[in-house]
Amino acid sequence: MMKILTPLIRWGSYPLIFGVCTGMQLAILWLHLPYWPLAPIIAALGLTAVALLERLQPYETLWLNDHHDTNVDILHALTSLTLIFTSIEIATVILKFMPVSAIWPTDWPIGVQVLTAGFIIDFGLWFMHWLSHKNDLLWRLHALHHSAERLYWLNGERRHPLSAVVLAAPGISVVVLLGAPPEIIGCWLSIITVHLAFQHANLDYSVGSFRRLLGVAEVHRWHHKREYEDAQVNFGEFWMIWDHVFGTYRYQKNGVRAGEVGMKESMPITYLAQIKWPFFRRV
Repeated sequence: MMKILTPLIRWGSYPLIFGVCTGMQLAILWLHLPYWPLAPIIAALGLTAVALLERLQPYETLWLNDHHDTNVDILHALTSLTLIFTSIEIATVILKFMPVSAIWPTDWPIGVQVLTAGFIIDFGLWFMHWLSHKNDLLWRLHALHHSAERLYWLNGERRHPLSAVVLAAPGISVVVLLGAPPEIIGCWLSIITVHLAFQHANLDYSVGSFRRLLGVAEVHRWHHKREYEDAQVNFGEFWMIWDHVFGTYRYQKNGVRAGEVGMKESMPITYLAQIKWPFFRRV
């Protein structure tokens, strides 16, 4: 049975799970269905599928074990996902009180609008992610994401809330000011939630040559190398286009393994201590 399942999981898990979840998120827009609770439920199903597949076919068996991080990562995920799925309400409020442009192509097909919004948001994420590795204050906020001693599906949401806002705000602000409907923005952010689980997944999967285009685990693990100098690559959240353009793309067949991720600097293990760490960290 595993001889059949292994290649199916390796080559089919990302296109099947991510593809189905993306199609269902787009269907919410096409059919004018309520964003709440459907979008979060669809994303939760995708995250659950990735978590279960990790147990069935892990990339690193050692990363299946709790590293005194599971409970705190759940709290981080709840915070980050709340920010993601309330973004549609935040965008709605902004549109009511701020003058925005009317140039957004609302007559374009729904899928093209979502992809366009995602393209803009993704560049904003790439730039602020890159900047968070160059600026000391921003790095203090972002370092929590790199402090994980293992990579697994919950790592995608292991972020300081302020870092999450800093990373996402520029790109989302541009899309909002261009006049994009909030449901278009919410759809892309719901889609990216499942991708982020795959990006950090402890799952033995591959997208083949598409790794040059998509920020999947094969390339993103290099970004979590313990040595800070080695981690200055592959900043892309979804697309790897910007890393190719700015020369920060890296991929090698001998992938990052257990014991090679995290930070040399120690991080507290409790949630509140991690939230306070950037402001009381010893330089």
